[in-house]
Amino acid sequence: MTTESEEQIIEQIEEQSEQNNLEAQERPSTEPPPQGEGIETTVESVVEAVLFASDEPLTAERLAKIVETSVRQVKQHIKDLNDKYRANNSAYQIEQIAGGFQMLTLPAYNYWLKKLLRARSDSKLSAAALETLAIIAYKQPIIRADIEAIRGVAAGEMIRNLMYKGLVKIVGRAEVLGRPMLYGTTRKFLETFGLNSLRDLPKIEELKKPEQ
Repeated sequence: MTTESEEQIIEQIEEQSEQNNLEAQERPSTEPPPQGEGIETTVESVVEAVLFASDEPLTAERLAKIVETSVRQVKQHIKDLNDKYRANNSAYQIEQIAGGFQMLTLPAYNYWLKKLLRARSDSKLSAAALETLAIIAYKQPIIRADIEAIRGVAAGEMIRNLMYKGLVKIVGRAEVLGRPMLYGTTRKFLETFGLNSLRDLPKIEELKKPEQ
């Protein structure tokens, strides 16, 4: 059974321990920030990098905590950056939105950005389209009948859709009865999937599910 004085000592120790933990969390790291090869970072460039990478507005307080500077300095750096952007006729600026700051493109560029968004939307593929595209990519050049034999369903509409998106093209005609068209992938296919050439396609063995 503890006495009242012992309880007070325990409370003081717990309070001191909690205070030490809080101070440790708030204390900035003593490890120097990494420097890129040949690049000298500044507080202003770090503010710019953080805003560039963020997909949501950041308050001045949060920026100050990340960059390890004052709120006043953050706001000054944002002003200086916007002055540089205007002087260089840049396509973007830092705007104040929903209580925070975010790097945005200027309204004058909306026409071209809408075209980009439409292109991204056009590139979205359904599971059936991806399956058809995979067959063409691995089996090319291939005729429609062979694609349909592998999938077990008609593929004409799916092939036309892939051609419309610029991922598939006609690469010739097969030397068989009726000389049906041969299909293959395009340069856009490589760009869309981040491939340098068809040799960079994953090996079939790599796509198999691992045995349990």
